[in-house]
Amino acid sequence: MNPHTREIIARLLLSVDAVTLSPHKPFTWASGILSPIYCDNRRTLSYPAARSYVKMALAQTALELYPDAEVIAGVATGAISWGVLVADELGLPFVYVRPKPKDHGLENLIEGYLPENSKVVVIEDLISTGGSSLKAVDALRDAGAKVEGLIAVYTHGFQEAVDRFADANCALDTLSDYDAVIEAASKDGLINPETKSILIDWRKDPHHWSAPK
Repeated sequence: MNPHTREIIARLLLSVDAVTLSPHKPFTWASGILSPIYCDNRRTLSYPAARSYVKMALAQTALELYPDAEVIAGVATGAISWGVLVADELGLPFVYVRPKPKDHGLENLIEGYLPENSKVVVIEDLISTGGSSLKAVDALRDAGAKVEGLIAVYTHGFQEAVDRFADANCALDTLSDYDAVIEAASKDGLINPETKSILIDWRKDPHHWSAPK
C-alpha cells in the first residue's frame, strides 16, 4: 500500500474515533486476548468525507491488483457496507458471506448471486488473527468461486494472520495498519513515549500481554 495512503487512513481512523487506544484499561476480545486498542471501522461510515476516501482507496486497490475481478464479496457484518460501496464504485456484482448459515429459510451462507468460477475480491474491515476472514474465503471457494485476494481497511499486523493467509494461499492487502496508527498517534501528540512503548510491546506478544500496573 502507498505509504501516503497508509498514513492518511490511520489519521482518519483516529480522527473519527474508529480507533481507541487504552493501554491501562484494555479491551477483551472474543478470543480472550487483552488489547490496548479497539478498532471499529463502522464509525467511519458516519463521516462522509472519511467514508468516501476509504471507499475510493479500497476500489482503487481492487482495480490495480485485480483488474479482472468479476464479483466483490463483503465479510459479514463489518465489511458488508464497505463491500457494497466498492462494488458500486466498480460497477460489479456484490455478495456477502455470513459467519454461519442462516438458521431459517434457504439457510444461505453466501447471500446474493455468485456464478460458479467467478473471480472474486473479498473486502474486509479489520484483520486480527485472520480466522474469520479466511472462513469467508473458504466458503467462497467451496461455492466454486476463484478468490483473487482479500483487501482490508486495517490490520493489527499479527504474524499469526500473515502466516494463516500464506497457508491458505490467499493474497492479503490492507489500506493501513497498527504501526501506522501508533506512529500517527505519536506524531500528533495523542500518546506519549511511555504509552507508545506499551503499545509496541503488546503487538510483540498479544496472547500473553497484560496491562501495565
